[in-house]
Order: sequence, then C-alpha cells, then structure tokens
Amino acid sequence: MIEYSKQLDMAFHALSDATRRGILDRLSRGPASVSELAKPYESSFAAILQHVQVLEASGLIVTEKRGRTRECRISHDTVQRIEHWLSERRHLWESRFDRLGILLENGGPVDAGLPHAATKGEN
Repeated sequence: MIEYSKQLDMAFHALSDATRRGILDRLSRGPASVSELAKPYESSFAAILQHVQVLEASGLIVTEKRGRTRECRISHDTVQRIEHWLSERRHLWESRFDRLGILLENGGPVDAGLPHAATKGEN
C-alpha cells in the first residue's frame, strides 16, 4: 500500500503543473518526440525536457531513444491505476451522497444494515 501511495503521490505531483498536463494532452493523440512536445511552448528545450523527466519519473509516460530523438508516449498502466483510485473514491462519495439524499427525503436516519446505537433507557 505504501508503494501504491508513493506512485500516486508522484503522479498527482506531475499532474499539478499545467505544462505537464498539456504534454499529456498532446501525447493522448499519439507518441511524440521531445522536440515536438516543446514546439507550442515558449519555454526552453531544457525546461520541457525537465517536465518530460518528471512525467517519466512519475510513470505517466515512457520514453525511448530512437537514433538522435527521444520518443515519448503515455503509460497506460499508470493512467489506469490513477483512474482506478479515482473511481474507488467516486464510488465511495456517490454512495455517501445517495444515503444523504435518502436521509433528507425521509427526514430520519438511513438504515445501512448496521445495528443502531442504544440510547439511554433502552438497556
């Protein structure tokens, strides 16, 4: 679990930067060289290369040297892990909101199949 958390931390750190999200958006259309990824940005090539290195260290992309160029592509495994983690959280919150909706509609506690706590005088 600790390793899983570290991977998620690195991925979310990588996603916290707009340039890196832009690079991922571009790579979602297919592989590209670092030079191609740098074209739309006013940043130096070295700065874009640093962004690529952060994305690669996070596992979000993989790079491969082809001759004199470095080709980048999205790592679907890491993206699926992040998507799975987010999906679990979404499911948890949706079920909580569903129970809250029932509570508000009925004006009383939602019976979640759990034993009710004893109140004073019931023992």
